[in-house]
Amino acid sequence: MTAVETLWPLGAVLGEGALWNPADGCVWFVDIKKPAVHRWRWSDGATESWPMPERVGFAVPRAAGGFVLGLKSGLALWTPGSDPKPWLAIDADRPDNRLNDATTDTAGRLWFGSMDDSETGPTGRLWRLDPDGPSSSPQDGPYVVTNGPAVAPDGGTLFHTDTVGRTVWAFDLSADGTLSNRRSFVRFGDGDGYPDGMATDAEGGLWVCHWGGGRITRFGPDGSRDRAIALPAPQVTKCAFAGPDLDRLVVTTAAIGLDRTAHPRAGDLFRVDPGVGGWVPPPVAG
Repeated sequence: MTAVETLWPLGAVLGEGALWNPADGCVWFVDIKKPAVHRWRWSDGATESWPMPERVGFAVPRAAGGFVLGLKSGLALWTPGSDPKPWLAIDADRPDNRLNDATTDTAGRLWFGSMDDSETGPTGRLWRLDPDGPSSSPQDGPYVVTNGPAVAPDGGTLFHTDTVGRTVWAFDLSADGTLSNRRSFVRFGDGDGYPDGMATDAEGGLWVCHWGGGRITRFGPDGSRDRAIALPAPQVTKCAFAGPDLDRLVVTTAAIGLDRTAHPRAGDLFRVDPGVGGWVPPPVAG
């Protein structure tokens, strides 16, 4: 059985968006519904948090410096210690939507999802931000709750999660960012919970977090289930390869809606040994 280490007993309401930033040697993640961006430093475990003015779905490093934030109102530029600077409105005609989860592809394009904040209507879409932004366009949808996305290390496949539909979709991803050949990659059964955030390893395996399933499962490039790692929190939201050797997974979880007496470690940040190495998506280009 894989040992699970608690890195930060934060008890996040809706922890999400775990990523490793090699530039500063830190793990970054967000709490969507107690809106804040959090940082955990690998070398000594030091922590820092920055409250946000609205719900925040992700914080992704930008090549030009700082971060791109996915706020309820859209994309914003942010440097720790400053206020977010609005950059690009998303779904301005859908005020009940918010942004949720993101990644970059090997060209530095930002892929992210929008979703119905009440998790009832299919108003969400998968979006792409090109390196010459700020301009973005929807690439797939509609969805009630978007999650993922993740890109294969060779840059040729993009995975995206339809959480309510319990399906992980795969797309061929061309060099210019065009998606094609949409296909079902993984479907969760009732006993699996719901697919949430994801990460790909250096061998092309896809690690999918189980919301309501209390684990992470690795799927091979052919979609076959390879292994699973149980977590001491039922609502597992996002994982990312991290550390100087990229040989560990850091994992965010959520405490929302749970009895904390029954689930005292819900919402904490964890670290596990996946038994395989990973890779780091590049910063957002531009």
